[in-house]
Parts: sequence; structure tokens; C-alpha cells
Amino acid sequence: MANGDTSPSRVGQVNSSGAVDALFLKKFAGEILTTFEENNVFKALHTIRTIESGKSAQFPVTGIASANYYTPGQNIADSGNSYLSDIKKNEKVITIDDVLLASSFLSSIDDVKNHYDIRSVYASELGKALAVRFDSAIAKVFIAAARSAASITGGKDGGVLDVSANVMGDISDSGDDSTNNDVTGAQMVAALFTAAQALDENDVPEDGRFCVLRPQEYYRLITGGSGALTIGSSAVNKDVGGVGSIASGSIPQVAGISIYKSTHLPSTDLSSTATGDGAASNDVFGGSGSGYNGNFTNSLGIVAHPSAVGTVKLLDLATESEYQMERQGTLFIAKYAMGHGVLRPECAIELQK
Repeated sequence: MANGDTSPSRVGQVNSSGAVDALFLKKFAGEILTTFEENNVFKALHTIRTIESGKSAQFPVTGIASANYYTPGQNIADSGNSYLSDIKKNEKVITIDDVLLASSFLSSIDDVKNHYDIRSVYASELGKALAVRFDSAIAKVFIAAARSAASITGGKDGGVLDVSANVMGDISDSGDDSTNNDVTGAQMVAALFTAAQALDENDVPEDGRFCVLRPQEYYRLITGGSGALTIGSSAVNKDVGGVGSIASGSIPQVAGISIYKSTHLPSTDLSSTATGDGAASNDVFGGSGSGYNGNFTNSLGIVAHPSAVGTVKLLDLATESEYQMERQGTLFIAKYAMGHGVLRPECAIELQK
């Protein structure tokens, strides 16, 4: 006898059986992966190695060979004849940090009462949280590379460039120069050419060079001044071969260096911070900071090559979700396990004010 009930086709079920929200959770995971990719600037700008197990990875670092004119009759293999190159070698070890995660709990009653898809909002925010931490950590490591000594005896150090004076400084320069904070677009252009020259002298490949700036300095490259539009000193000035667009507010290259902007570049003194990135396993500042944290008071940006910094990835971005009956809601987690470190200091230059 009919009782007036009906059998709905549940859109969240797999093959019309099992949990009624199984398919909804996959949408959540996809949202996180998309958001993570969209909010990262540094991911494609450095070296990444994936390991299947273990706590760290080794990155071999090698020096260069030498050449000498040959004297007929001499034994090339005789070490006393100076033909054999003793190519110096070293290694960089990057350790996996603890699992970094972002999570949220969605009550079932709130989910059914809500009039819009709150799960996609939660997914987006969890993805952004991981993206910010990832990008911020890599930015700090690039600055650490610029302040580091050579990996190999006799090799080249990283570099610090004073943008206002357009001179290379000491690799340990991280003092407070907050009184000098009005860097112009013209000074930025000149500094990028100086940085390009320094990378040339360090034998850094031209292909792949990039610069990441804070939005303030990025737009000053376009406007040319410290505020008002000054086309004559702008990096987009077509009269002197500039590229970019005032209309779109973009500038692709200066001195053969690809230009990016990011809000994830640090700009304060975090050297005494013992939480956050300071809890990392890798002390990239060699005792003068805490984990990935250091003094970034004067930092404006970095000019570098992807070989300057490396990431070891044990657990790639993954998502988990579980309905907890005793709590009447669903716990969502996004997480990864990675570590970051300096590889080749000579491939990084920090821009300071």
C-alpha cells in the first residue's frame, strides 16, 4: 500500500549506494588543489625533489674545472704537471619539516541550514593557508641564500644589493635602515641591471633568472617614480626599449630578468620568532635566525635563479575528510610534509633598501 514516500536520487552517492555525500568530498579536495596552485608564486621558481621515504635528501654541489696549455711529452695524468683538475665537491642536506596542516570542522546542522555551498569556501581558505606558508617559507630561504657564504671553498657567495646606492654589500647585511624607504622606479631599474651583472660574474645561467618584488616596488618599476607616474624613468618606457603595459599594470622583464610580485615577501624582523616557520627543522640562517625566520626589515625583494633554493617533498598536498558521528559534523584537513633549504648561494641576490 502506498504511503506517500518517494525514493530520491541522491547526487552525492556513488552508484546510488553508500554514503550520501561521498562525491561531495571529492569536490572539496579539488578546490584545495586548485587554490594552492593559484596562490603560489615561488613553486615554479626553485628546485623541488620528491622522496618516497626518509627524513632528508642530499643535493650534491660541485665546483668547476680548470684548463692549462699542454707541453708536448708531459704525462697528463701526472699530478705534478698541473693538468688534472681537482673539482671541489660538497653537499647540501635538506630535512623534512613536521607535517604542516590546515583544518576546519563543519557541523552537519549548519551545513544543511546554510543556503550556499560553504564547503567550497572552506576548501579555498584551507588551500590559501597552505599556499601562504609554502610561498613565505621559500621567499625566506631565497633571502637566506643571498646572505650565505659559498657552498664550495673558493666559490662565490650570495649577494646583498643596496637599491638606493646601487652597490653590492656584505652578505650578512640585515640591519635596520628604515629611514631610507623611498626607493624609486629608476633606482629599481638600475639595481636590476647591477644584479644581472653580478649573476653574470657568478656564471649563473641567464635562462630562468627572475625577480620577485613586493607590490609597492613592482608598481614603482612601472610608474618610474616613488608615487607619481614618471614615464621617462619607467621600465615600460618604449623609447628606451622597455616592455610592459601601463594599462594592465604589468612588466614582464628588466635586464633579461622575469619580474613577479608577491605579498608573501617578509619585511619585518622575525629573527627571534620561535613559532610558525621558526619551528622548522632547517635553520637556513645558520644560527642568526630561527628556522626560516630572520631579520627582513630592509628586504625589498630577491633576484635569483631556481638552482639557488631547493625543496624536499615527502608528502605532497593531500586532503582528508571524515564524518564524525559523535560530533555530528565533518572534519576537513589539508596537509603536506616538505622541507626547504639553500643550495647555491651564488645564484641569489637580495634587494635591500
